[in-house]
Order: sequence, then C-alpha cells, then structure tokens
Amino acid sequence: MTPQTPTAPPERFNFAQHLIERNATRGAKAAYIDDAETLTYAALADRVQRCAAGLHALGVRREERVLLLMHDCNDWPVSFLGALHAGIVPVAVNTLLTVDEYAYMLEHSRAQVTLVSAALLPTLRAAMAKAQHEIRTIIVSRGSEHAADEIPFRQFVDSHIAAVAAATTHRDDIGFWLYSSGSTGRPKGTAHTHANLYWTAELYAAPVLGLSDGDVCFSAAKLFFAYGLGNALSFPLSVGATVVLMAERPTPDACFKRFTERQPTVFFGAPTGYAGMLAAPGLPARADVALRMCSSAGEALPREIGEKWTAHFGCEIIDGIGSTEMLHIFLSNRPGDVRYGTTGKAVPGYVVELRDETGHVLTGSEEVGDLYISGPSSALMYWNNREKSNDTFRGAWTKSGDKYFRDADGYYVYAGRSDDMLKVSGQYVSPFEVESTLMQHPAVLESAVIGVDDENGLTRAKAFVVLKDKSLGSDALSLELQTFVKAKLAPYKYPRQVEFLAELPKTATGKIQRFKLRDLEKSRVQ
Repeated sequence: MTPQTPTAPPERFNFAQHLIERNATRGAKAAYIDDAETLTYAALADRVQRCAAGLHALGVRREERVLLLMHDCNDWPVSFLGALHAGIVPVAVNTLLTVDEYAYMLEHSRAQVTLVSAALLPTLRAAMAKAQHEIRTIIVSRGSEHAADEIPFRQFVDSHIAAVAAATTHRDDIGFWLYSSGSTGRPKGTAHTHANLYWTAELYAAPVLGLSDGDVCFSAAKLFFAYGLGNALSFPLSVGATVVLMAERPTPDACFKRFTERQPTVFFGAPTGYAGMLAAPGLPARADVALRMCSSAGEALPREIGEKWTAHFGCEIIDGIGSTEMLHIFLSNRPGDVRYGTTGKAVPGYVVELRDETGHVLTGSEEVGDLYISGPSSALMYWNNREKSNDTFRGAWTKSGDKYFRDADGYYVYAGRSDDMLKVSGQYVSPFEVESTLMQHPAVLESAVIGVDDENGLTRAKAFVVLKDKSLGSDALSLELQTFVKAKLAPYKYPRQVEFLAELPKTATGKIQRFKLRDLEKSRVQ
C-alpha cells in the first residue's frame, strides 16, 4: 500500500512545540543519552522551555540569531529547540572550523548570544577578537570555570521558569540556519523554516526508514550537519525514539564502543566511515550489536562497502542523497529494496529531474545530467547572497550541483559533482565511477580521481589511492590497478596515472576534497 503524503503543518507552527506535544505521553522515556547523562522526554521539554525563557530574559528578540557552537551532548538539542521555541534563530555551526571562519560567521549572522562548549571557548574568543561584531552573552556548556561575561549553561537553564507558551511562529518563518561547507568560497548561510524540519521527518523518517519509538538511533554525523540534525533530532524525536550522542570524533573504535555498549538499532554514517570501520581490527561481531538498519549519505556509497557491511552485520545500508539546501535526503534506497551502487529513487513528496546543459529535461536511461529537486523542505535562500541564491533556488526547483543518470530500471546512479566531471577523449568520465571500481580491488581502501593534462594538453584521469597496507605501493601495483579498471570499464576511463597517498584530503564532513588534489597537481607543474 502506498503511504499517504502527510498533511501540511498549520500556518501557525513552532517545531519545538510540535515535538513537545507529540511526546507528551513519553515523559519517563529516554530521549537522549550522551557521555554524561540520560535526558528523559519530560526533562527535555522542561529544559527547552527554560532555555527559551532564558534567551528572552537576555533580551534576545524574535528572529534574532544565536550562534550554536557545541559538541554533541544533551545541551545541543536543548539549545537548538529552546531557540526555536522562543522564535529565535539558532545558527548551528561546524565545530571543526578555523578562527577566521568563525569570525566571518559572527559578522555575517550578527548573532546576539553564543552557546558554546567549554573546549571550543578559546577558539570562539579568538574569533570574537577578530570579528567586527560584538556578542552580548556567552553561555558555556560543561565547563568548570567561567569568566565574568560567561554563564554556565546549566545555571542559565535552571535559573529560569519554563516558558510554556511557545512563540507563535509561522510555518514559513525562518527557524534556523546551517552554513554550507564553503568548499568553493565563503560558507553560505542557508536559511530554513520551522516547517522544513517537519517535512523531512514526515516524508522520510517513518515512511521510508521505518523509524519507530522502539529504535535507538546513533549518528556519526554530528548535529550541526543537515544530515546529523535529521538523524539525531528531528527524525527520532518525531517518532519518540531514543538518541545516543557522542562528543568525540566518530573514529571506528569510538563507534564500536557505542555499538556494543549502547546497542543502537539504527546507525547513520557516511561512506568514509563505513570503509574505515570495515578495515578496523576491532570490528565487532554481528552477535555483539543490535543494528537492524544503517543509513549512508554525504557521498555516494560504493557497492563494495555496502555488500561487505551487509555480509558482516546482516543489515542493509540505506544509501541516499540530501543536501544542506534540501535539509535531508530526497533520493534514496528503501529497506528491503536496496540496490547497492545506486542512490535509489525519489522519496515520496519530492520530484527529481535530470537536465542537460541547456536545461532540457532528460527522459532516457543512461543519460548523465544535472540533478534538480522540487520538494517542501527546500531552504528559502542563502542569507545576504542574492547571486548564489538565484543560481541554486530556481522557483520550485533546487539545483543540487550533482550529476546523475537513471539505469534501465529507474534507479538513480551517482556520476559525480558537476564541477568534478572529466571529459576524456570527448566523452564524460565520472570520477566516482572510476573510484568505485578501484575500491573493488582488495588492496584499496580509498581513492580519488581527478583530471590532469598530458604532454599534449589533453585531459586524462589520474587516481590517488590509499592502500589498506600502505607499504604495498609500487609501480607493479599501479599497473595492476590500471589493468583492473580497464577490465571493468570502457578503456578510455582507466587512470593513466596512479599515485599512492597516506590519506586523502577531506572536509570536516568526510567528503573528499578533489580540488585540493587538483591544486597539488597545479603546484607541481608551475
């Protein structure tokens, strides 16, 4: 039976209040379990309302921004939802950025208050010293000592009476910001509405993933990512599930510790993380975990990784693609209908199109085109950036910047980022296709493919490869890998050069930064 499209939220809609009301009967149940404590749904609702009252008491007004720079812990959802409850806009930022990037974000967002982890306070202070904008108050999460202009988070929350009445926000009011990765320039402040959180949960969490209140969710992607925000906040709280939070980096050992000690039933990761865990010596046995399903996004999941994971743990990885601009996944495989090597089909409620360089819609199979999406969770704009907004948000459609094609059965197959595509011998080559093929070789852990010019000025593919055993790199293995790719793909696609690296450059989200490899090649020829 085809699930019904959920009804739109009412015009007067506050997402924080929506979650509180939805979980009113689950007061004693664990909502969050972090490294220090368990937070029940009743305690979460109380702290959210107290946080909202506290922000108002500080003089922060409706629609003003507060910067949320915090490691994953129970204070994060309290801060985020507390701001939403008050009609104030939380600006959730990456915890792994530089002082200059934070200074830019403080100025760009004009944040009035900062909610920050104690460990990140020195970096924030340095950014404040550089920014041409003054922060009114600093609220510090889980620190032991505080300066005169700092307020301990727990004191801030506990010293206010819960504001039961949420701000009467409109469903299309700006609810929060997320910054894009900024890999091609300044990070872009992506403005989302209260309703966007509702739509991603209603269209994907329960109807596609099948999440329920019996699940325990654990996300390697942090809450400040669009992917992590759905995985560890809007999705589980919309169905009354329990969430495991982890402040430290999601290394294989750190994830394994949560797998075995907290027994999550659903894990949300990214391809790089899955590859690292499969190669790690501490990989737990199937009998030691409770995983029933896993999710992957951030980059397309190589077939080899999905198949190996399922063979080991007996559960599927549901691969999908989302974006900061669309907030979460809009194209996805389905539980029980996973076709590894593809990104599945459109999530009900979203429409996707492939278009050529002239904007013509491609209807045939195997035709590579630019991916466009139409759906109710699209961001409104990039704040103070009309040019980029106009390029990405085109009426009802959002341009993803990804290349895809449809196979004969209608499944969408990732072909790479639009700016990463190569044209070799007059034909397009997807770096991802070559990378996925290389990863099928038993010696290869990761790979990245870029275009380099040969002595005749013609573009050829070059592969940068990370080996499982880094001592094995040799000319003989390079030739073996080239021959391996030739046997599986059209001859013009094989990498004319192979270089072995100890690691690949990546963003804080784990995405491979191919532009840094291109810059490396340029520096070598200058």
